[in-house]
This record gives sequence, C-alpha cells and structure tokens, in this order.
Amino acid sequence: MPLDAICLSALTSELSEKLSGAKIDKVNQPERDMVLLSMRGRGENLRLLIAAGTGNARVHLTKSGFENPAEPPMFCMLLRKYLSGARILSVKQPKNERVLKLELETRDELGVEGHKTLVAELIGRSANLILVDGEGRILDCMRRVDFGGDVERRMLPGMFYRDPPPQTKPALLDTDSERLRAMIDAADRTRPIDKWLLENFAGLSPLVCREMAFRCGGDWMLLPVMLDAFIESVNAGELRPFLYYDDKKPAEFSFMRLTQYGDSLRCEEAESFSELLDRFYTGRDKLEQQRRRGHELLKTVRTVRDRQQRKLNAQYEELKKSEDRESVRKTAELITANLYKLKKGDSVLHCQDYYEPDCPEIEISLDPLKTPQQNAAAMFKDYNKRKAASEHLTKLIAEGEAKLDYLNSVLELIGAAESEKDLADLRRELVDTGYIRAAAGKKREKVKAQAPLRFLSSDGREILVGRSNLQNDELTTRLGRRTDYWLHTQKIHGSHVLIRCEGEEPSETCIREAAIIAAWYSQGRGGGKIPVDYTMLRFVRKPSGSLPGKVIYTDYKTIMVESDEELVNRLRVK
Repeated sequence: MPLDAICLSALTSELSEKLSGAKIDKVNQPERDMVLLSMRGRGENLRLLIAAGTGNARVHLTKSGFENPAEPPMFCMLLRKYLSGARILSVKQPKNERVLKLELETRDELGVEGHKTLVAELIGRSANLILVDGEGRILDCMRRVDFGGDVERRMLPGMFYRDPPPQTKPALLDTDSERLRAMIDAADRTRPIDKWLLENFAGLSPLVCREMAFRCGGDWMLLPVMLDAFIESVNAGELRPFLYYDDKKPAEFSFMRLTQYGDSLRCEEAESFSELLDRFYTGRDKLEQQRRRGHELLKTVRTVRDRQQRKLNAQYEELKKSEDRESVRKTAELITANLYKLKKGDSVLHCQDYYEPDCPEIEISLDPLKTPQQNAAAMFKDYNKRKAASEHLTKLIAEGEAKLDYLNSVLELIGAAESEKDLADLRRELVDTGYIRAAAGKKREKVKAQAPLRFLSSDGREILVGRSNLQNDELTTRLGRRTDYWLHTQKIHGSHVLIRCEGEEPSETCIREAAIIAAWYSQGRGGGKIPVDYTMLRFVRKPSGSLPGKVIYTDYKTIMVESDEELVNRLRVK
C-alpha cells in the first residue's frame, strides 16, 4: 500500500520527537531516487532514509546498510554542500497531505547562519525531494520538472517553491457527523462502498477504503456509525504499526489492524512506524535492486547456458545414431560371407542371418554402382566411424554436462548475489573461465577479492560461506583446515559452507545452523525440507582440471533442514 496521509501523520509525530535538534553529519545517495542522512541526536546515531521513487516513496529511520556509488551524483554533492553540519529544527506535515518538511538551521562557508527546508513530496508518480532556501526558492531537486502540469509547480533551481494544490475533495477526518450522513444519504448506492469513499474523500488509501467497506459488511446503513468510530480513533491518535506477511514476504502495512484478509496474512506489530516501513520496503527494494543489477549478467549467462544445452542435445542425437553400429557391422560381415553369390550391379542380397538362432532369410540392400567387396568395405568403414564417434561423443557429452552444471550453478549464484561487488566477482569468474569476453578495449583492473560471508553460530563458532565458485574453491582448498567441517546441499547447486572448528568437534546446534545457512544460499531456498551433507574437510577433494566449485567428498552425513531467513540474518556478521 502507499504511505497515506494518516500513516504519515503518525510517522511525523514519531520523527519529530527523534530528530528535533539532531545534527546532520553525512549525506549519501545510494540510488537515483534515494537519499540517506546520517545524523547525531539525543545521544544516539540515526540514519534517515528519504525515497522519492514511484511505488516506494517514503521517509523513515533505518538500520539497513546500502552500497554507495563510486561517484556521488550531482544532487548528492549539492545536499552535502548545504546540509553537512545542519541542525534539524522541526519535522512538519501539511495537513492531510503526503508531504514531509524538514526545517533546517544551516551555516555557510563563512559561518553565517541560514535557513533551509528539505521537502519530501511522497505523491505517487510526482514524488520528489526538493531543497528550498530561506526565501522559498528552489536550490535543486531530485527530479526537475520544466514542462506540463501547473506552471506554478515547475521544479527548477531559482524558482519559488509552491506547496501542492489543495485537494477539492473534503478530508474525512475534518468532516463532521452531520455532513457525513448527508453525503452518505445522497450517495449512489449501486456503487461499491470502497470506490465511493475513495472518490469522495481525501487522505484515504484504497486499502483503508476496502477495510471500511469490509467492516460494515457492504451495508450502507452501518457505514455512518463505523466511519464515526474510525474518525474518533484516528483523531485520538490511536494509530499502531501493523505489518502483514504472505508467508515470509511483506504484503501490506497499516496504521490499524486489518480484518479484510482474515487468516490469509500473518500480522505482526512493529515497535515503531519507522521500523514498519524499514522492514516492508527495504527487503522488497533489495530484491528489486538485485534483480535489476543482475539482469544483464543473467541474460548473458542464460544465453551461454542455452547454447550449451542445444549443443548437448545435438550430441545426444549423434550418440543415439551411433548406438546402431553393431547392426551395420553384422550386415557387412553377412555381405563378406556371401560374396560368392554376388556380382557387380546387384542391388539386393538374399541370405540367411546366421547371427539369429533359427537363421531366417533376410534381404540386404546394396549399392549397384559398387562391387560386392566395395559394399562390404563401405559398411565396415561406417561401423568404425560410428564406433569412433561414440567414444568421442561420450567424452564430449561428459565435458558438456559438466559445463552445463557449472553454468547453472553460476545462474544460482547470480540470483543469490547481494551486491554489485558479488556480481562483479561472478563476472570476472566467467571471464577467467572463458565463458564471456572481457569488455573490448578496457584494461583489466586488479581488484582485491572479497572475503567470504561470515556468520557466528549460537555457540560462537565462525561459519564461512562462498560468494562465487572461485571463492568456493578458495574456501575449500586453501582457507579451511583438514579438521574443519564442510557442508553443501545434496544434489542441488549452492555455496560451500565451512565451520571453523579449531581442532574441536562442533556441536549439533552449530552443525544445524550451518546447514540452515547452506540451505539459504542454495537453489533450494524457500523450498521446504532440504538435505544438506556435511563432512570433515579432509574428505573433500577437487578433481584435477575440474571447473570452479566442483568437488568430490566422502564419509559424509546428511541433515534435513529448512532455510530460515531470520536465523541467517541474526547469525550474520555485518
């Protein structure tokens, strides 16, 4: 659901208490439509996230980490110029509007005090972030608007900032009971209640309108009483942050408990509205960013994988044809045995098949342009050709299947990549193994390899997870000790997982937690019970000449676990 005016009012009260008097230390812009303000206020470090993208516009405190670009955008540089060291005076929301204003006290290079306002307009496709000076002029904005719409709402540096025009519809929270009943009496009752509420009142989201309609059971007679109770509750500040999950994925959030979903969604109450928005949006945004960043590489690898699959299919067909070579050899020998019956120009040989127990009479087609000896020689040549092809194709198919398996493992790792650095490591791995070409004319840079993902088990043991196939090899063949424990999902692609044992036996709890981590970083993520094999590292070896990530292991045991994102996040070392 969008961040509606009512939910934003509760968030504004919460942020006003937290941010008033806070001093801005850093300004970053991790994404094109996202700004992160790091500040110090009331004895604690705070990070305020402001997003102005279509479908994800919001403002809230966050504890999530974000990867910043190597070169900060121009808008970020401008914000740093004016906001570094600024102090937040107040946090305000124009009544019934999805707009948040941060009033700031700033100082210029000469130490002269000034006043700035950072305006976050969280209005659907028009979402924007604008920095306004003390005279009300726009210093710059995240999205410049120089055409279309209202002339007074052009967003360009140097122009005066104008608040969004007030809505023509009345706000439900400001509508008295008498007028509300008059509007309901005059309503077209053939219309659904939620559609009527959305069309006639400002400040309500479609989700809230559907909830109002559900609570009164679609009965127009019950609607006035129900709306009176809703208005009284909101005006009294009885707003609580509720987050709804569809299985493990955030599906909806609201400032009140929803009844329209029944038991189909699981409800959790967050500690604050900032935590509510952070949990809802950040997880969803990370998945979207990961999908967007990996799309190009994913497309390239899929093309290579599909080409390899087609090549394998053709080899399978050729191998199938070569399997009939024994019948060719038998025919050649029957011709040789019956040469005395044949003369040049014969097109058919009638003879007994002495390879069969009852020696039936059979017919063999011949090439009349060849002598009987030449017909037999041609068939022996075809037999030897098919035999050699079978041996060669068997070897090629084994190599091709290994390549296909490797490419499928890379696709799985791309899907699980958590950052641009992870994708860059996988891209370098594919260049090193020769599956994709390096960018033409671009000099290859030496980049320091990332460390494996680190986790700490409940009993304090270090658990390492490979980010790529090359790092899986590094983890298994170089970083680990012979007495460390090694884990991998059974018969499906996934990362290599290593438990640092320091010569001691890991506990059952530690092994189970490491197995859950292995299941999470595998192709079986979210797929119910997953078998995970574990053994000591001394029983794991890498075959000579094998592709990255390929190992053989023995003397293992298997444990059945389910992937658990909450446990993985709790054990991970940030």
